[in-house]
Amino acid sequence: MNYFLKILGGGREVGRSAIEIGNGDYSVVMDYGVNFDEKDNPNFPLQEQPNKVKGFIISHAHLDHVGALPIYQIGSLNTKIYGTVVSRVITEVMLKDFLKLSGPKVPYEWIEVRKAMDNFIAVNYGEEFEIGGFKAALYNAGHIPGSAIIKVITEKQIIAFTGDINLTETKLMKPADLNGLKDVNVLVMESTYGKFNHPSRREVEDEFYEKVLEVVEGGGTVLVPAFSLARSQEILSVLAERNFPYPVYYDGMSRELTEIMLGFREFLNRPDLLKKAYDEFHYVKGWEDRHRAWKDKGVIVASAGMLKGGPAVYYFKKLSENSKNAIFLVSYQAINTPGRKLLEMGKFDEYSPLLKARLEIFDFSSHAGRRHLLDIVKASSNIEKVVLVHGSPDNEDSLADLIRREIGVDVITPENGQEISL
Repeated sequence: MNYFLKILGGGREVGRSAIEIGNGDYSVVMDYGVNFDEKDNPNFPLQEQPNKVKGFIISHAHLDHVGALPIYQIGSLNTKIYGTVVSRVITEVMLKDFLKLSGPKVPYEWIEVRKAMDNFIAVNYGEEFEIGGFKAALYNAGHIPGSAIIKVITEKQIIAFTGDINLTETKLMKPADLNGLKDVNVLVMESTYGKFNHPSRREVEDEFYEKVLEVVEGGGTVLVPAFSLARSQEILSVLAERNFPYPVYYDGMSRELTEIMLGFREFLNRPDLLKKAYDEFHYVKGWEDRHRAWKDKGVIVASAGMLKGGPAVYYFKKLSENSKNAIFLVSYQAINTPGRKLLEMGKFDEYSPLLKARLEIFDFSSHAGRRHLLDIVKASSNIEKVVLVHGSPDNEDSLADLIRREIGVDVITPENGQEISL
């Protein structure tokens, strides 16, 4: 029987991750996410005939990996979904929030989200399970709590998909477990940072902490726009570890997600730090707290990480006019987002005044950099083919050249819709 990979999303782009493995009769799909166009409209992956798809396996709960899952629950469909227990709980939170924010632009409703959760089967790391005609297993990917490398075994080959992966130890996560990759023949790998190596995490944390102290002790307030899922918890843990002596506020969906994470401590690297942050820092409960927070000399960690919305935009407007304050970006800033415009133009958008507050960006990435991505490929002694996804064309091409040069294997950088024969 001949098997194939088909790129339903994530080909030559970041996000909208969706990778199909199949033969002529049936298939499974790894991830099924969304990304957004310039006008913030959601882009969904390509679709396969519903009767062919025997199930989904989810690498982790970020929206660009799970946002389209309920499409395969519409009407009489009851498609099984597999992932870790943390991914199951967080996926529900993320899908409900997505529907609340983008409802009219989304082709499913609450009932399909509910069905997706009812059909979501939690599996443990290292536990082999059957899906359709395949065997599969998950291994810690080191990206966010519950994130997984997906391994699929066919009659002929062993295929792995990294999802989003990180080999750097962080406060939140231990590095990825590459033991599951030893016998892999085909590796589908993210390439978000295919051109770049990250600085040492300890150096980034030190610099961030010193500069936060500098601003606050100079009479200012630091706004840290951060993703609610994982980045906010990482920043709060960094401040908690060092016993930051000034007020820290956090705002947005991060509290609910922190509580979920603390319910699954075995998935965390330093649950003690996250618990300390949860107990000691101030959660912003409403507008009265919000008004108090920006006037208090301290740190505010708030979503959204790219300043596209959420409470971070309110704080930005209150803090941006004073040169004593600072905006410290700690997340990837996508093209056409206010965060990217701040970095490129020094202003929130073309109609805004120039930013007077101090602006800096810190590399707290939870994705593997160029050298670590190469190490991931080297983890398999049986590697025959590498398929690069979830990266811009320049990042994918640069990494593909490096892998071909240093390892000498076949590397493909497919477009969406492309089918790769196995």
